[in-house]
Amino acid sequence: MPARRRNPPREQRQLNEAARLADRLQQAGYTKRDIARIINRDPSLVSQFYTKNKGAAFVPALQQVLAAVETGGITELPELASIAARHTTRRTTSSGARARVRGKAVLITPTGSGTGRVAAQAIASGSARLRPLIAEAARLGLRLAFTVRLAKTSYVHPSGSRTDSPGIRREVTQRSDHTEERSYGSAQTGGFDAADFAGRVDAAGGDVTAAIHQWLVETGRIHPDAQIVHLEVRTWRPASRR
Repeated sequence: MPARRRNPPREQRQLNEAARLADRLQQAGYTKRDIARIINRDPSLVSQFYTKNKGAAFVPALQQVLAAVETGGITELPELASIAARHTTRRTTSSGARARVRGKAVLITPTGSGTGRVAAQAIASGSARLRPLIAEAARLGLRLAFTVRLAKTSYVHPSGSRTDSPGIRREVTQRSDHTEERSYGSAQTGGFDAADFAGRVDAAGGDVTAAIHQWLVETGRIHPDAQIVHLEVRTWRPASRR
């Protein structure tokens, strides 16, 4: 009879929150060593999230890092480490009580660069994950651009029309499902005032999808019955403010 395992496989054990967050970061392409660098700890500690139920003090930081990766499009380890450092919970009493950390996900880097993407399911519910990115960009006085994907027949102007999106060198991206991605605004053309779009989102009750759809209809770029199936928002700091 084979020897009974002392520890059951990971999938049979109930993981703590730190381990679950670490798993999601690994699914996003980061290694345990990467995660250790992000939280400024030894890689062995990350392994102990799974084996010794450790990591509770890093849950707020890992939550913010995961939000930055999944929603903000931030991928570089130094930037993620900076985010983690702001949200790492420290033990402050002899009894081990942890200081409460309150804060929003940092979606924009110190240079003003930020990216958020949503697909069909999130778009149908208003692309709520993009609202904090747009609001923060407005607060910081940043510029904004976005890319949408719609059915080819939903656009008013033909593919590559300079009337539709003048100055965008990437033109359009054709998809095999008869949709097209088109970009509006860029650093080269100056983009749009993030505050203007933040105001549009507020006027739409926080619905980012509706606000951008309305802008596209108002400016004669798409038909009123068009449906956005993919949306990406990008931000940057104006050259004069760098």
